Amino acid sequence: MRFLRDNGLTIALLGFSVLTVGGMLLTGWGVYNEELAEHGAGQLDLWNYALSGHFLSALFENWESEFLQMSAYVMLTAILFQRGSAESKDPDQPASQDEDPAEKQNDANAPWAVRAGGMARSLYSYSLGIGLAILFILSFVLHVRYSAEDANAEALMHGQSPVSLLEHLTSTQFWFESLQNWQSEFLSTAVLVVLSIFLRFRGSPESKPVAAPHSETGS
Repeated sequence: MRFLRDNGLTIALLGFSVLTVGGMLLTGWGVYNEELAEHGAGQLDLWNYALSGHFLSALFENWESEFLQMSAYVMLTAILFQRGSAESKDPDQPASQDEDPAEKQNDANAPWAVRAGGMARSLYSYSLGIGLAILFILSFVLHVRYSAEDANAEALMHGQSPVSLLEHLTSTQFWFESLQNWQSEFLSTAVLVVLSIFLRFRGSPESKPVAAPHSETGS
């Protein structure tokens, strides 16, 4: 089917996302119920576990780091270069990949924001980075919210007093949760940028042509 061919990448990635979130839900459910049993507490059914701070904190913690990585990557590649990388613009021709959108204002096939001009076009010009940054902020807020809920549930199991959202936000535990993921995202992106200088994957738009010299920049 043409629809599957044209949208296969998105369908495959969303499929893997659903499968891995499902696996995370089932294994997390088992882990959490084992922890509850150790403290003599009642077990949670799968639905209630899916709504718990334990699961949602872990879920949004990972989403937060991914959206941080992608938003930072989109923005940094607009202004910084790495010669030879398929992931970078050519530093000798930094503006060659994007003409002035104002020149396409009368193009019937251009997005509506380009044709509208003004503030709409200005915002649309940076909408990918803005959208990813908003998703990062939302995931960060939800991570804080459910991480605090999970921390308080654990505190109650140990007979300790719960903490406020602000106290949790400023705690070393919360920032340990976040920074352990953030560092891996920045490192993995840096590795991709550097490896794409020297290594190839034929057929991928993230790779330079196999015969391209190492000094060639961009895919």
